[in-house]
Amino acid sequence: MLRMLLFFLLFSILSVILLRWLPVRYTPLMLIRYIENIEDGNYRNIREWKSLDEISENVVMAVIAAEDNMFMEHFGIDWDAIKKARIHNRIHGTKLGGSTITQQTAKNVFLLPSRTWSRKALEAYFTVLMEIFWSKKRIMEVYLNIIETGDGMYGVETAAQTYFGKPASKLSVNEASQIASILPNPRVFKINDRKEKQRKIRTLMLKMKRPVWNDDN
Repeated sequence: MLRMLLFFLLFSILSVILLRWLPVRYTPLMLIRYIENIEDGNYRNIREWKSLDEISENVVMAVIAAEDNMFMEHFGIDWDAIKKARIHNRIHGTKLGGSTITQQTAKNVFLLPSRTWSRKALEAYFTVLMEIFWSKKRIMEVYLNIIETGDGMYGVETAAQTYFGKPASKLSVNEASQIASILPNPRVFKINDRKEKQRKIRTLMLKMKRPVWNDDN
């Protein structure tokens, strides 16, 4: 048992370290979606990796505004957001999440989607490892390349080409807010149905400081 634990710790830490530099070409979610649609001969997982320098800063601002206002400040887990989500869910009977961008990236890159406590514990573990070994810039880069942005679509480059016929580097504030508004459920939410959410994202974007990337963050 001890050997298995040590092996897991070493393997997981090494994996996180290596993926600081290597592109994340596939994720467990991509594999699951492919298996779910294996009988559909036309189904494809569409994705195209882009460095963060090749993605419009408007997209970065939009996803921070939509998903994780304190991305540059927290160490992977935003306890205040979790507390607010729990209070909101108890009052309104909804399932508002409090996951940060780092947590969503950890879940998508390293874990199978589930709602068990063991999976949440592993998510927290990988979240901390990523905050230790990755920079904030790297976390954002991976997140923007592996997030599901439609049925069989992954990454903001695919979303930009599909929805607007242009590269992610050319997305405007309005276009970036439209993509951000369908996260994290792009197979349920549709761009044309999220006008109020898009307005809120754009309003918050105007109030936010633009992130300054360096080797330490």
